[in-house]
Amino acid sequence: MPDTPTAPVILGNEPGSFPRSVLAERHPAIIQQVRDAFPYGPGQQRALDALLKNCTEGTIEPLPLDAPDHDQWAAWGTDTYAGQSWYDVPWLWSESYFYRQLLEAVGYFGPGAWQGIDPFRPAKRAELDAPETDEELAALDELEAKPPEERANSLLHGSLWGNRADLGFRLSAAGAGAGSEGGAGAESAESQAPVPALVADDSELLWSLLPDTGTLCLVADNAGRELIPDLLLLAHLLDQRRIERAVLHIKPHPYYVSDATTADVVDALRRLVGAPGAAAVYGRRLWSAMADGRLTVRAHPFSCAPLPYAEMPADLRAEFAAATLTIVKGDLNYRRLVGDRRWAPTTPFADVTAYFPGPVAALRTLKSDVITGLDASTESALVAAEGQRWRTGGTHALIQVRGVSPAPAV
Repeated sequence: MPDTPTAPVILGNEPGSFPRSVLAERHPAIIQQVRDAFPYGPGQQRALDALLKNCTEGTIEPLPLDAPDHDQWAAWGTDTYAGQSWYDVPWLWSESYFYRQLLEAVGYFGPGAWQGIDPFRPAKRAELDAPETDEELAALDELEAKPPEERANSLLHGSLWGNRADLGFRLSAAGAGAGSEGGAGAESAESQAPVPALVADDSELLWSLLPDTGTLCLVADNAGRELIPDLLLLAHLLDQRRIERAVLHIKPHPYYVSDATTADVVDALRRLVGAPGAAAVYGRRLWSAMADGRLTVRAHPFSCAPLPYAEMPADLRAEFAAATLTIVKGDLNYRRLVGDRRWAPTTPFADVTAYFPGPVAALRTLKSDVITGLDASTESALVAAEGQRWRTGGTHALIQVRGVSPAPAV
């Protein structure tokens, strides 16, 4: 994915741009959210004050020398970007580094009493326990009466539109309305929109890549009301023998407000098992699948890297190469999959994912500028109806698939 004039890396320094609003407005809001969530002590409060000032007015600073991942982040870019403005480096990098510095400020990596305490956990739990989650789980009872193929499609779309339940996205003024809706709101949005809510749909190709054998990797995005439909989809595929094994890739530590960690997977499973009706059946299937190894959880360090997947390490590349299909969920993972660049929207998805070591699918609601794989008529209709708001509003989504593995290098 060369840095050509037609696909420059997205920065945060353009006045009025969406990336700049995230750096200048959303990140301060997240700092305040974290302050309000826990009774942090004076040292943490001072560290949060310093981070607020630094990320809005200052320059990038390296991690403390005794940070457990100091050397890793140095290799990932702090040696290169230290001393530069947060706005002048790749937006994917600066956004990711903000969350790492936030964990530093609240003492997540310790040592101390706050070590390992997820600063976003209260927001995640509130969403998981919300009445909307009860309503979505109750809908499973009716779904169980449908044929397996219809259930599969419904669960796929639930996983897709569940990506709207993104806690960080809700803090953005542009996404406040759309971000509060889950999968149930997708159908009404699709029926009312002047252009289809689903701007690309390769779902038939996706299903064709899932025989009755093999391993499905699902690279999760958010916890809570997005993770639950992801888990429901995996439970159905395992139960229907569409796959033999599922590997759920989550984050090794908190990241981007609502990103899923192992603790969030456990919370979601407990929520399912404790629910009435069909939801509990799905929960018990998942619990059993984890116990016998058909469902495993993977927390690779690269999941929290500020880099595109084109730069993934060899061990992760080997895992994806061995999978029958890898499904990449969510907006951030899409940016990492195709490269966080200003691609022409009609740039073929297969071209920008040709490096990926096996078949890959993206399920994503549109909440940032990057986009590939649209046909020209769809792009024209979107622009005519909405200007450029369709890129970031969370009201449109896509299912994109590249089904052919690249030939091995000679």
